Amino acid sequence: MHVVVASTNPVKITAVQRSFSQVFSRDKVITKGVSVASGVSEQPRSNTETLRGARNRARAAQKLFPSADYWVGLEGGVYEDKEGMGEVAWMYIMSQDGRIGKGRTGTFFVPPAAVDLIYQGHELGTVGDILFGTSNGKQKDGFVGALTKNLITRVVLYEHALLLALIPFMQPHLYQAPVAKQRKLDSRSKRG
Repeated sequence: MHVVVASTNPVKITAVQRSFSQVFSRDKVITKGVSVASGVSEQPRSNTETLRGARNRARAAQKLFPSADYWVGLEGGVYEDKEGMGEVAWMYIMSQDGRIGKGRTGTFFVPPAAVDLIYQGHELGTVGDILFGTSNGKQKDGFVGALTKNLITRVVLYEHALLLALIPFMQPHLYQAPVAKQRKLDSRSKRG
């Protein structure tokens, strides 16, 4: 099974490899990371923009490697609401047979010192490096790892969301068109 990850970040590739290997344990899972544009800002600032970035990445990976079995886009971003600034990452999985799976990580709220740095134009990964004195943390345990003292690393955070995004591939019979909708489609085709 060939899975193209729309990133060359080792954290993202590892999370995809681990998730797919759990779900498709009978198959040998081969992951390949590719660098593609997200089509969104460097630091997405809403759930909608973050999901769009993940979808754009998966589609771009599919264009580069159309013969793969799966294409996976992962995108992290922040959003703001009355509770404060939260961080979330979206997973978008496409399969050769046209199915799509989406999943989202749990949210953690960004500390005020980090919010100020984001307002200054820094990406969350860079913010973690500034606050914790790390280097290239987004390709290691990430900001979430630094905040939780590595109780939750970026790989673990992403792996959970990827497993949720894989549900339609584990339970395809539950993700088909509803029976009532299918009957309506069938009756239309009989008339036409």
